[in-house]
Amino acid sequence: MLRLTVKTGLAGGAVYYSREEGIWNENTDQVYERYATALQPHLASVKQQIPVEVPALPSSGEVCFLTKHYYNEGVKSSIRFVHMMPCYLGQWTKKATDAVKKAMDAGPAEVAVVPAPAAPAKK
Repeated sequence: MLRLTVKTGLAGGAVYYSREEGIWNENTDQVYERYATALQPHLASVKQQIPVEVPALPSSGEVCFLTKHYYNEGVKSSIRFVHMMPCYLGQWTKKATDAVKKAMDAGPAEVAVVPAPAAPAKK
């Protein structure tokens, strides 16, 4: 119950904070540009501390394209899985029936039998 409460609180806090920041009200390009300009000083200090070259932030158009692309790929993969579900179920059923038949054909000699506990002697 505590776990559910914590998860619900985190999700609610994320929605509340994102709403307070205006993510749901503004144009996403404006939100991206606002955060990009806010992160520039921090990015500059990180560049000074780390000897590795940090790449520039992508433009909002690139981020928008990539988001749409990967979302569409996820939808396509999900639909492909649902489309192939009868084939998958057929394969899984065949494997299960083959395993049951193999177990049935093995016979009692190959199946390990656990002896029953001895009954107490009657007096």
